[in-house]
Amino acid sequence: MNFALYRELLAVRPIRRLLLVGMVARIPHSAAGVLLTLHIVLTLGQGYAAAGAAAAVMTIGIALGAPWRGRRVDTVGLRTALIPSVISETIIWSVVPHVSYQWLLPLVFVGGLLTLPIFSVVRQSLGVLAEGEQRRTAFALDAITTEMVFMIGPAAGAVVATSGFTTAGLTVVGIATSLAGLFLMWFNPPTRSAGQGAVLAVDEQHAAEAAVVSTAPAHVQEAAAELAPAGAAAPQEGLRGRLAGGFSWFTATVAALFAVAAGAGMVLSGTDVGIVAALEIGGHQSEIGIVFVFWCAASVVGGVIYGAMHRPVPPVFLLLGMAALTLPMALAHDTWTLAFVSLLPGLLCAPVLSAASEKVADLVPEERRGEAMGWYGSALTAGVALGSPLAGIFIDLMGPSGGFVSVGGAGVLLCLVGLALQRRRRGMPVRPTAPR
Repeated sequence: MNFALYRELLAVRPIRRLLLVGMVARIPHSAAGVLLTLHIVLTLGQGYAAAGAAAAVMTIGIALGAPWRGRRVDTVGLRTALIPSVISETIIWSVVPHVSYQWLLPLVFVGGLLTLPIFSVVRQSLGVLAEGEQRRTAFALDAITTEMVFMIGPAAGAVVATSGFTTAGLTVVGIATSLAGLFLMWFNPPTRSAGQGAVLAVDEQHAAEAAVVSTAPAHVQEAAAELAPAGAAAPQEGLRGRLAGGFSWFTATVAALFAVAAGAGMVLSGTDVGIVAALEIGGHQSEIGIVFVFWCAASVVGGVIYGAMHRPVPPVFLLLGMAALTLPMALAHDTWTLAFVSLLPGLLCAPVLSAASEKVADLVPEERRGEAMGWYGSALTAGVALGSPLAGIFIDLMGPSGGFVSVGGAGVLLCLVGLALQRRRRGMPVRPTAPR
């Protein structure tokens, strides 16, 4: 391990400033989850399954919006791409706390669709500012700052909600997020290397384009011919650019990383709901922040260790460990036991997200990295969308322990299936390509 990498990285002013801006910008939404959950349960009088469903609807909106927002950053630049978020965040979150549950659902969906894409922007910019071994440390630092945010946000949200101020809290979330978006527009971190134009270098893309087009059915190529402008290159080349530009980066390995991201999101969101439910049902709402501090502090320690490592660890193994270590949290029956048991899965939280992000950045070309990070964020939030209601249903059926058992068990199963498929794929003989 080389902990000096952190000193070297933080000596770079743009990276230091980006990490600080990303940390501040994430604080409002880190409080939104606890605020929204307790607003639905305490203020609206709904159950944890309903709260989980609302969280799922919001994260589905985020999942659908993230690739589009990432692509907008690639094509029109950061400042223009952030305008819809800056406007919508204040409007949506100022209205949400004043409506019934039925109206809350479509509002949080739109809020998720237009949410500030801070996750993908920070990761994309770090991929530009840091290279080689520095990139692993940079992503680990980003995961560490995110965990520090989740020490502050949920604890503050729980205090505000249990004091009876969920309406004011959710409104402040929207205003603060819009202000963070304005600050990010002013800072305008780089999302593309200097000299990297918007137009792709066609000569460097021909091999990948030909490989993709060779698999396209004839009728798709004919349809592309109708879309090609007069005087353009051959229809097949027009299709080449569209298909290669849109899908050439999406390999089986990238798909597996997205599955890991989804699994991590599921485990984390389900654990989040489980912690809130365990302490709220036990009458210890004011102590929610204690468990979050322990859980996130362990993640910070794990992230620091992982970021100093010379060799990466496969993300699927890290997720398997985190999911398996979430299961013992079901046995905790008081605040301090739950806090100490949460240290075990917490240690692997930041490494999972850091390892998967680093691998995506390594595999995807820079000109498509914004879109890829958007899809990565979609996979992560899709997992969150599954984990919240899954945990909520089991909590309503069997108590707080059900939340930890359901998402921990599902995470372990996902990893075992993934490892089995990976082993089978490696064992398959390579078929020789027929001469053309």
